[in-house]
Amino acid sequence: MAGGALYPLDQIVRAEPDWAGAWRQRLALKCATAAVRLAGRSEDEAGLRDAWLLRKPGDDPGPAGQILSAWKRLASRSAALDAEMLQTVAGMLGIKWDEPLATLAQTFDDLGLAGSAAPFAAAAIIREAHTIRPDAEALGWWLADLLLAQKLRWPVPVPLLMSQRFSSVFRAEGGRGRIRPGEEGFDRAICLAVVHAATEAGRLAADIARRAERLAFVTPKLRAKGAEDGLRLLLSDDAVSGSLQTPNLSRFASRRLFERLQQLEAVRELSGRPTFRIYGL
Repeated sequence: MAGGALYPLDQIVRAEPDWAGAWRQRLALKCATAAVRLAGRSEDEAGLRDAWLLRKPGDDPGPAGQILSAWKRLASRSAALDAEMLQTVAGMLGIKWDEPLATLAQTFDDLGLAGSAAPFAAAAIIREAHTIRPDAEALGWWLADLLLAQKLRWPVPVPLLMSQRFSSVFRAEGGRGRIRPGEEGFDRAICLAVVHAATEAGRLAADIARRAERLAFVTPKLRAKGAEDGLRLLLSDDAVSGSLQTPNLSRFASRRLFERLQQLEAVRELSGRPTFRIYGL
């Protein structure tokens, strides 16, 4: 079932549609929301978007924003891993670094070379991170998607598994809590998590593809100077600030551009606010 669910995603990844960046980044947001919950915080998707998009250049987005940063990094980099990246990501996730955690890099490489199926390799790296330090579990989930991508030979990972951390697939039989890494049934639960996550990702891809098609249809109607910058960001990220400013696009022009796109039903306003607006496919 897990292999069958991953096949359609493999087709999307290899087709490299122009909206793949927005797709991956929206999946990254979903994973980050679950990771924030795992860290004991309460920010939802809207709160994470705000933490990321409403900060000034160079500002620290805060603990929740840093967690989002880790998953955005996963969704935009290659599937390679080294010790420096591992330490950087641990810091983003708020996990104190120590030497035992450094061994995860070698474990990751060993699992990548082993012959086990991708879902079981993903389960193994989560289990290893949790065994080293239970508070490092989120790092294991981050590595799991990286390992899935490496096993499937995807050039850029697709954030999937963390989004299922609190889903029903990890509910223990008889209502006895949740299945934790290393407990009986965890590998089976990971396979089911792959099925659920891949199905949701496929539906999201279909939705974003339709919206991207609409965006392409209305593009000839746009007259804003520098509109290409805004369109490129809409296709490559989860959301864009309504006050976006680039070398070719002023804040005034970007506001008019996004309002025009909303009128043409090519983008959605995601914040629900009259000010500090946020737009996305």
